Amino acid sequence: MASAPAISNVLAMLSPPSDTDTLSLFRPHDDKSFETDEHIKNHPLAQSMRANPDFTESRPHLKMAEGPRSHTLTGGTLAGPNKIVVPPYSWSEKGGKTAVSIVYLGRDLCGYPGIVHGGMLATMLDEGLAHCCFPALPNKVGMTANLTINYRNPAPAGNYYVLRAKTVKVEGRKAWVEGHIENLVDEGETATVFVEASALYIEPRSAATTEGIRRLE
Repeated sequence: MASAPAISNVLAMLSPPSDTDTLSLFRPHDDKSFETDEHIKNHPLAQSMRANPDFTESRPHLKMAEGPRSHTLTGGTLAGPNKIVVPPYSWSEKGGKTAVSIVYLGRDLCGYPGIVHGGMLATMLDEGLAHCCFPALPNKVGMTANLTINYRNPAPAGNYYVLRAKTVKVEGRKAWVEGHIENLVDEGETATVFVEASALYIEPRSAATTEGIRRLE
């Protein structure tokens, strides 16, 4: 019976859940995670993105099996109470043109007390910009070639944030992307930009084969 979880993880990697499936996989484990999940899910921004037929909604971290996910940085190590409290919600435009995601960052993700660590924000942008452009690449996968970060304002911990990304150019196996992180605001309010980024992602030549893609997972 000890092999059952391993078998389940392998099957999940070979046949990952669909984008739609990921929306029902998370189960809040306490009042805070339930409240956080409901706030994001029902926020006007989430509702407007969900109503746009050009975008597909998903929770990208939940496409990976629980076993392997527990060893990833943002899906495992940094996820949980007072950290990334719930898996982010994400919306991707057809063809890898733009992407939007909403996340809550707790108080255990600080560098300076009360301020989200700059490395945390950089990691979010690296993953978010990649998620945006991968559908525009020939085999829908790539690796970070460079990432430039410009910090604009300190980001308070214990807050909801929005990551916005846009693919600005694609040439063969290369995609250039720009994006930023801002706070989640109510309708009529002006968001503050905390950090901006630009990046280049390159699809490895090995991605042209099934085995090559699996090596990257």
